[in-house]
This record gives sequence, structure tokens and C-alpha cells, in this order.
Amino acid sequence: MDCGLVDRSERGKLALTGEDRKPFLNGQVTNDVEALNEGEGCYAAFLTPKGKMLGDVRVLDARSELLLDTERVALQPLFDLVRRFSIGHAVELHKRTVESGLLSLVGADPAAFDLPAAEHAHRLTSIAERPVRVIVTDEGVDVLCDAADTAIVRDALLASGAREMTEDEADVLRVERGRPRYGVDLDDTVIPQEAGLNDRAVSFTKGCYVGQETVARLHYKGKPNRHLRGIRLREPVASGTPLHLGDREVGRVTSPVVSPTLGPIALGLVRREAEPGTQLDLGEVVELPFA
Repeated sequence: MDCGLVDRSERGKLALTGEDRKPFLNGQVTNDVEALNEGEGCYAAFLTPKGKMLGDVRVLDARSELLLDTERVALQPLFDLVRRFSIGHAVELHKRTVESGLLSLVGADPAAFDLPAAEHAHRLTSIAERPVRVIVTDEGVDVLCDAADTAIVRDALLASGAREMTEDEADVLRVERGRPRYGVDLDDTVIPQEAGLNDRAVSFTKGCYVGQETVARLHYKGKPNRHLRGIRLREPVASGTPLHLGDREVGRVTSPVVSPTLGPIALGLVRREAEPGTQLDLGEVVELPFA
């Protein structure tokens, strides 16, 4: 198995049980949770009433429960939101962050785990005689296990050919693919369409959800004032560095990396006048993905 292994057990993890779990969550997030079948999943966002992102989440249909995982920075706000709005619904919220380990196999072939190619497809299996859930990602396969089994599962994966990979190494691949990260590239000032997330995270055919009006209006009638873009930098810079078009600031660098093949590159939310091909003070604006 030729792939990198990144321990992402620190990610926030929750579970929803109860007969109302799907309709309840469907009314809270941007994607169509009720359309999921067992073994399927989706990517979605929690929004403010004005359509700004409070966090993003992966939702997995695991038969009797919905499994959610999110960036750690968004975990407590999303936990508080779900707990507050679930009152009156037949829904129970469970914390799973400390109880569960999460190992990402970057570059792994889903077929090696008897998984289809569809992102978020998942199933139960075992590794080193420990129960695990394997999940298709955009970069390979995630392995979800009990926290107490994480070291044993990790050692088994390394013994079968995986190699330790740092989060910084994996981040280069993320930026090359143009995948924004909440808490780094995205925050509570961003509307999904600005970050190019509509195709991945938003259903325009499901029922109502928090923030829907703003998202739908922008999609059908408006134009975002800014877009997530790639920047081919002339030299490495720090996160947060302003981007200028002439004398005007049009955005900031969010995820700067040095790619072994592309050199210094970055993600950034830039104003719409800085279209792909535009030369900024620090480099050229390009469409995503880089590679």
C-alpha cells in the first residue's frame, strides 16, 4: 500500500441518533442529508441566517446514526448550535472526538478497501482485528476507529506499506487541489459560493435550511464580490499577507505552501475584479485546482 498516513484524530467528531436525526439535520445544513442511504455521505455547511459559514462538516449515514466530523475550531460552536436547536426533536447528540481516532491515508486507492470511488462512501471492516470504518475522501481513504485502537491500527497500516506523512506535507497536496479549509481559508465571513463550495456542499432542491435565502439569492440572481482563487507566488509569503492590484488591496493569502512541482503557491479569497490571469503584486491569480 503506497500512501501517506496522517493522524487527524484531533478533528471534531459527533453523532446524531433518534428517529428525527435526518429531518432535523436537513433543516440545519446546506446539503441534502435526507437523500443519503446507509454507506453514503455528503459534505455540508452550517450557516448563519445571513448565509455565512459557521463551520463545515462531513456527514455519514451509518444506519442508526449520523456521524459528523468537522474542523476542531468549529466543534464547540456546532455542538452548541445542534444541542440548542434539537430541543423538541427526537434527536440525541453524542460527543465522539476523544472516543474516536481518525487516520487519513493520502493517496490510498479506495478499491483496496473494497470501496467505490464516490467521495464519502464508507463501510465497516477490520484492520489488525480491530473494528474500523473506512471512508473515501478526495485524497484517498480515512480510517475511523476507537481511540484505544488508534496506535494498533496505525502500526498495521504502516506495516502494510503506508508511510508517515506530516500535516504540512498533506497541506501542500490540499492547496494544489484547491480545497479550502475552515479556520484557515474559510470563516464566519464567507458565503459558500464565494469559496466555490456550491457544487460540493449545497442542494438547491431540498427543503428549507438556515441561511437558505441568502445562498439561493446569490446563486440565482447575484454575483459574489470575491472568489477563492489560486495564487502563483513569486516568492514564499506568510499567511495573512495582503494581495494588491495596483494600490488597492483585493484579498489576502490564506494557505501559502511551497509545492515540489509548482513552487510557491497559495489559496486566497480575492475580489472578483482580480480574475484568473490578473497580475497582483505578489503573483498571478489562477483558476483552481493548480494540479
